[in-house]
Amino acid sequence: MTDRRTFPHEPPSPTSVRRRPPLLLTAALVAGTALVLASTTATAAPLRSDSGEFSARGLGGGVTIVPGRSGLVEISGYDGADLPAGSSLRLTAPAGARVTGTPLADTARFQGSVTADGATGTYTYVRDSGPGSWKDGGYPFALAVDARAVPGTRLPGCAVVLTDAGGARRASGSCTVTVGMPVPTLTEPAGGTFVSGAARLAGTTYPGARVSVLDAAERKVCAGVARIDGTWSCTPDTPLPGGANRLHASAAFNGVSAVGEDVDFTVTAGTA
Repeated sequence: MTDRRTFPHEPPSPTSVRRRPPLLLTAALVAGTALVLASTTATAAPLRSDSGEFSARGLGGGVTIVPGRSGLVEISGYDGADLPAGSSLRLTAPAGARVTGTPLADTARFQGSVTADGATGTYTYVRDSGPGSWKDGGYPFALAVDARAVPGTRLPGCAVVLTDAGGARRASGSCTVTVGMPVPTLTEPAGGTFVSGAARLAGTTYPGARVSVLDAAERKVCAGVARIDGTWSCTPDTPLPGGANRLHASAAFNGVSAVGEDVDFTVTAGTA
């Protein structure tokens, strides 16, 4: 905002400028320092819930799961006070995935539950004697990823929260769920067959993935890109040597990759 007041063009006379006594300056500096210290102390104070301090370290975990498959994400990181029976750990599934199980619930210490839509899964500590620490390792939740998920993407919205027996939050955090790359297949040549050293190599993988075919010494034999239907093919850059051969396919897409199984076959001179 512009100050529209008019100031005199002549500088003020020396007698019009009053010097602040050194004692007042010192008092102002001391007061300012006290304010800075008070602000710093307030900022450093731990967050608190209705029933006590939060854990200083956040909960978390990570997993990579192939589209249409399931995997386990283990949640850990709690370093707060021990929580007795009735405390619980809840995981909210990210978009594009659902909770399918709580494997640790098979033990006598915990009960497990999953909502009908798979949106959340919960562990509840039920042991009658002794405190539940929530610090003795990871707490696994089974997650299933949608078959339409795109490899290399990170599914948003995975969250975890730890509450005490009264329902007050004691720690929270997030989990990382990355969509993995499906394992590519090498279907031509088929295992145990006899082929020409220049025969076409083919298989399947995720559409658009870059495929490399490697021999037993990890040397690249040929490469190609998967078509929209997921099929790929390539011809060896140089004819394969006669006799026993072993090849496998490696596929990469959007920053993730996967390696297929070895295929053993025999190259015979003159084989069509």
